[in-house]
Amino acid sequence: MPPHERIREPMEKGKGDILIMLARKTIAEHLGIGLNPAGELDALKDAVFSDKRGTFVTLTINNQLRGCIGNLSSDKTIWEGVKDNAVNAAFYDPRFPALSRKELDAVDIEISLLTEPRPLEFNDAEDLLAKLRIGIDGVIIRKGGRSATFLPQVWDQLPDKKMFLSHLCTKAGMPADAWRSSGLEVRIYQVQYFHESRRAK
Repeated sequence: MPPHERIREPMEKGKGDILIMLARKTIAEHLGIGLNPAGELDALKDAVFSDKRGTFVTLTINNQLRGCIGNLSSDKTIWEGVKDNAVNAAFYDPRFPALSRKELDAVDIEISLLTEPRPLEFNDAEDLLAKLRIGIDGVIIRKGGRSATFLPQVWDQLPDKKMFLSHLCTKAGMPADAWRSSGLEVRIYQVQYFHESRRAK
């Protein structure tokens, strides 16, 4: 496995839970709601949260997407990225209205930690299909100033490679079959993600 493809030490689940708590507290504060996570966020002083990684925050309500924003590059610490992306996913995802107070308790939060994206070399459309790994690779496409990405979790909804790429092209504002044409730049990455357990209502 190439060195850049390795996930640095996988983060412990307990630390992932702290990031989810941080995201929820940040969103709540933006809504003017004070949450007191009983000191658990003191653990954010751990050096692991100062590691610079790409992060995404995904919000769902009843298993339906309610916001998803992230940064692909490792120019922010995990702590900074989760806080910024929690706010952006809740209030500034252009596909959705801003999250309301009454929706907060219904929202489930997922945090994704990304490896550094790397170029995927391929000869043609068939070679691209052969090299993509379902359920493993997050995919970034770029062409003519347009770009988009899907996290690896999107394979759960789009397990067919052709359909996955067609939807990704559409997301980027390209024709659905743009992945078949020349000049497409593709980068891939992997993630470690933490999903919020359903809370008792």
